Amino acid sequence: MTADSTTHQNPEDKPVYLHKNLQIIFGVTLMSVLGVSSITPAFPTIVQELNISAKSIGLLITAFTLPGVILTPILGVLADRFGRKIILVPALIVFAIAGGACGFVRDFHLLLLLRFIQGIGGASLGSLNVTIIGDLYSDQRRATAMGYNASVLSIGTASYPAIGGALALLGWYFPFFLPFLALPLGMVVLFGLNNPEPKNEQKIGEYLREAWQSIKQSQVIVLFIASIITFIILYGPFLTYFPMLTGHEFHASSLVIGLLMSAMSLSTAITSSQLGKLTKRYSKRTLLRAAFAFYGVGLLIMPLVPNIWLFLIPTIIFGIGHGMNIPSIQTLLAELAPLEYRAAFMSVNGMVLRLGQTLGPVIMVPIFAVWGIAGVFWTGTGLTVVMIFLLRALK
Repeated sequence: MTADSTTHQNPEDKPVYLHKNLQIIFGVTLMSVLGVSSITPAFPTIVQELNISAKSIGLLITAFTLPGVILTPILGVLADRFGRKIILVPALIVFAIAGGACGFVRDFHLLLLLRFIQGIGGASLGSLNVTIIGDLYSDQRRATAMGYNASVLSIGTASYPAIGGALALLGWYFPFFLPFLALPLGMVVLFGLNNPEPKNEQKIGEYLREAWQSIKQSQVIVLFIASIITFIILYGPFLTYFPMLTGHEFHASSLVIGLLMSAMSLSTAITSSQLGKLTKRYSKRTLLRAAFAFYGVGLLIMPLVPNIWLFLIPTIIFGIGHGMNIPSIQTLLAELAPLEYRAAFMSVNGMVLRLGQTLGPVIMVPIFAVWGIAGVFWTGTGLTVVMIFLLRALK
């Protein structure tokens, strides 16, 4: 079976989101965002219970995302060479066991170690899901499927903070049990997913040369930079420091913090679900530039908000930008990537976004130390302005 020539049996028979294969991928997508968004509302409580500094809490994100910086492109190459499922199923199992084990430890250093191992399992989830969507669909239906997938991702990031915040009221460690859900999902992927697998008979040296020639296009490089900046501002100002801003400045509970963060993700879900319609009116490149403008406005407003519930305004604005951004980048990359190199393409993007996830909290630490929490959000605003100018080079 080859991609793009066999998108689905009777592809016009029902809406894309009802296809069984895509629904299974939705499950993988939900796991790919579970590792961070479910635990961030518990950060203020973790700081108190484990007696660590507020500056150290970001390490729970960094330890999880760091393995992906190194492993994601390697796993992408292996997925192109040997198949998607051979990488995806073991990844889900490692993610589940190491992630769930975090709920049983009470030592911060051991927690970081388990988060690192969980990150090894999670390294390929966020790239193989969109790789398989790129394999299954083409043209307008690919953009539609990517939009629905991003919408599901956002439903996850909307739900997990609320779920994690509620579970953290029982104990800071309860949100860490959620990754156990990846165990049954791994079995569903193994026995239920019917996806095209690449038939790559090239020698590894030839494969790497050809893949590199495809990846080093200027358009692809700009999209990779967009991914890095996106996840620096998402994992730095928003996921790490937004809970600190609302928790410390407004004394919000973990549940309230989770609900506010969920508003961002819900607006993302609504926006990305409409990507198919939006791409009929605007180019994906135009949508990317608009996305970074929305990011910038949301980040600019956040430190100026005088009332806890008024945070709904900038978080919703931020979410609209995110809903246009992620599926547009993924669709553009899938369009530029041949089947036999698609996992490598999407995995390099996974690597650079993991780099952004890892750098986001780290970069913002000295900025927070010098300019305070407002400086963190306004630095994020500055990065969005830089990205808007860079995207002008994307033809």
